[in-house]
Amino acid sequence: MIADDVKWMEEALALAQRAAGRTSPNPLVGALVVAGGEVVGRGFHPRAGGAHAEVLALGDAGERARGATVYTTLEPCNHTRRTGPCTAALLAAGVRRVVVAMVDPDAQVSGRGVARLRQAGLAVDVGVLEQAARRVNEFYIKHRTTGLPFVALKWAMSLDGKIGVARHTETSITGDDARRYAHELRNLYDAVLVGVGTVLADDPALTCRLPGGRDPLRIVVDSRLRAPAGARILEGGARTLVVTTNAADPARVETLRAAGVDVIVQDRATPSGRVALRPLCEELGRRGVLSVLIEGGGTVNASALADGLVDKVIALVAPRLIGGEHAPTPVDGQGLAGGAPLRDLRVRPLGDDVVIEGYVRG
Repeated sequence: MIADDVKWMEEALALAQRAAGRTSPNPLVGALVVAGGEVVGRGFHPRAGGAHAEVLALGDAGERARGATVYTTLEPCNHTRRTGPCTAALLAAGVRRVVVAMVDPDAQVSGRGVARLRQAGLAVDVGVLEQAARRVNEFYIKHRTTGLPFVALKWAMSLDGKIGVARHTETSITGDDARRYAHELRNLYDAVLVGVGTVLADDPALTCRLPGGRDPLRIVVDSRLRAPAGARILEGGARTLVVTTNAADPARVETLRAAGVDVIVQDRATPSGRVALRPLCEELGRRGVLSVLIEGGGTVNASALADGLVDKVIALVAPRLIGGEHAPTPVDGQGLAGGAPLRDLRVRPLGDDVVIEGYVRG
């Protein structure tokens, strides 16, 4: 590895993240063209259907790309879909070397781009800052390797682990900075999911309130369609998916569909009569949803953890105590056998609050 490879790949990864929340179901990709020790071309994939990062970087470099080194955060594609293959663009530009952070996990791509470039005589190095690149594209990698979306649990709680004063009662716990971060997450994730209990208690809109932010797909898990007709989550302005069971009133299902709400009726509920989350995630994966942020209560959180669906936990902790034997907690149910240890913890302040983020082991 050349000493400057890390420096240039870090810049390419930063470029890739400029399109965070905008490229799904495609990956985030950044690319640099470097010649004579300086960057002569930059590009990042801006959105699904848009030009690929390598093509944009080569276009930015023009003739200066000949004999240069290209740094790309993901293996260049070697197939034609909505855009042409990036390997052909690299060869046509006459670059000398390509440095790749990671091989594309998509079965239609994996290894083929690297092989094509090497067959043409280019020097290709793979694995520079691979772990950082995998973190940048963790949504895409999970989807392409399992068919399931990346799932994160997010909740706000008091220092003594309570998410409210009483069940089915809205409680404001964290401050403005933490609430803004919640909207930043909605801007990044493809979908946000809650249970009907959250709808009944809080009547959330589940939209992104950041200037220029993207509204996620709003998902309500509602086994008997108890969400009222006037609920804000059922109103226009953002897409809504309601997931219910065959215990729901068919007339109510048709009413929602007539109002433009997408409704999935599961034939088989859980033994307790609730919506089964794993089949739901499988369907979301088939629909090209790469990431789901669960903002539900303890029941939904416990079900997602018990089903082995959760990849990440995001806990916003406020420096206050609520107490109370019956005050709700983030994870209900019978408890998790052996617990759910987290790895790669990150703890940082958000105003007066603290955010704790970690990945579920295994």
